[in-house]
Amino acid sequence: MKNEIRVTDFIEQGTAIYVKAEVYDHQQNQWYEEELRFLDELLYGDLVHPRKSPLTEQCRLETIAYLKQYFGRATD
Repeated sequence: MKNEIRVTDFIEQGTAIYVKAEVYDHQQNQWYEEELRFLDELLYGDLVHPRKSPLTEQCRLETIAYLKQYFGRATD
């Protein structure tokens, strides 16, 4: 089984999007749940922060890419 990302709820307010997500990190065999926030194109939250995230690097990067695509915020 691979990493899994689920958007369980979100609300848009102006250019901000508040997201509630569940992430399964396959390498750690553990689920995480957190609220994240898009401000314009930037995604904020400990779950996706390079130094604060409990996720493995691969899972963290997959989570960021998935959420950017899901909400049409991809900048690449």
